[in-house]
Amino acid sequence: MPEFSAILAFVTAAVILLVIPGPAVLYIITRSTEQGTKAGLVSVCGIQAGTVVHAVAAAFGVSAILMASAMAFALLKYAGAAYLIYLGCKKIFGKKKTEENKTVLPPQSMKAIFWQGMVVNVLNPKCALFFFAFLPQFINPATGNVTGQVLFFGLLFTLLAFMTDGSYALAAGRLGKWLKGNRYYLRLEAYVSGMIYILLGLLTLMMQPSHSSHKK
Repeated sequence: MPEFSAILAFVTAAVILLVIPGPAVLYIITRSTEQGTKAGLVSVCGIQAGTVVHAVAAAFGVSAILMASAMAFALLKYAGAAYLIYLGCKKIFGKKKTEENKTVLPPQSMKAIFWQGMVVNVLNPKCALFFFAFLPQFINPATGNVTGQVLFFGLLFTLLAFMTDGSYALAAGRLGKWLKGNRYYLRLEAYVSGMIYILLGLLTLMMQPSHSSHKK
């Protein structure tokens, strides 16, 4: 079990990231708007099922990297921090394709919506890279059982994501159409989320846990 301070820091950082609408949230809002709250909640379940797949993959992948080399693990953490900063810069300076956010999704069965959400998230390379960038920042090899730590944080992230995304699905019936089409909101969201990504990346560079007691 990770230390309480690490869990608290992780929950704080994860919630800050999750409350900012991203592509998955916009997808959920679109589903909720087009087919109702039930469809939105089903899409949330599908997306989080895909998130679990990434969490398990990250747990064994990060552990393998640590077993191969403590230096490689440290490089992974620094690369992860750099990736967060990159995401922030891309979010701020990248071109926003607002037309894509106005796409009307065709009606589908609840089963199809679930599997679509899962497949979309499983096949999303950014989601995989994000897990390898974000989760290792809170892992301390000195406490042992790296696989268990990453899996714990991955599942915790999935639970938090389910709650925040579920809240968006419930609210989308009223606000979904406005969120999808409002240019000012999309522009503000890009700057705010971009700055948060950059800030988290900088903080992880300054707050690296000690690995002095780690033994290969």
